[in-house]
Amino acid sequence: MKPIVKYLNMALEMGAKNAVEFKIEDIIFDPRVILKCVFGCSDYGKSHTCPNQRSPLTMKEYKEIFSHYKQGVIIGCGDKHLSQKISYEVERACFLDGYYFAFSLSDCGLCKACSKIIGEECRLPAKARPAFHSIGIDVFKTVEKFGLPLYVAQDREADVNWYSAVFIE
Repeated sequence: MKPIVKYLNMALEMGAKNAVEFKIEDIIFDPRVILKCVFGCSDYGKSHTCPNQRSPLTMKEYKEIFSHYKQGVIIGCGDKHLSQKISYEVERACFLDGYYFAFSLSDCGLCKACSKIIGEECRLPAKARPAFHSIGIDVFKTVEKFGLPLYVAQDREADVNWYSAVFIE
C-alpha cells in the first residue's frame, strides 16, 4: 500500500467527508488571500493561530517554506473542530512514520473560544495550527482542482465545508 493511502484512509475513518492526495504543485498561493484575512475576516487577530499576528513571516516566505514539501493530504469535513482534530492526528501519524517535518494547516477549532480573546496564552500550543488559507493559500482554487465541494456560505446557518491539509515531505 502506497504510504499516502494510509493517511487518506485514516482521515476517512476518523469522519472526514473527503480526503485526497495532493502534490505540492497543486497548492495555489495568492497574495489576495492575505488581503481578505486582514480586511475581511471577523476573527482576524483574535486567535493565537492567526499567522499574520503571531509570525513575522510573509506569504512569500511561507510559500518558500511549503515548497520544500512534496505531497500531502487535503481533508474535508463539515465541522471545524473535527477537521482540526483529524488533520492533527494525520500529522502525528506521519511524524511517527518518519516524516518528521509533517505539518498540518487547519483552522484551529480546539477550544470553544480562543484564549487570546481574554489575553491568555494558548491552552494547547502543541496542537494548535494556522488555517489552510491564513498563510496565503487559495483554498477555493486548490480544492476545485480535485472536484471537492466549496462555496461561499450565503448565511450563518448554511452547511459549510472545512478544509485542512497535511503537508508531507
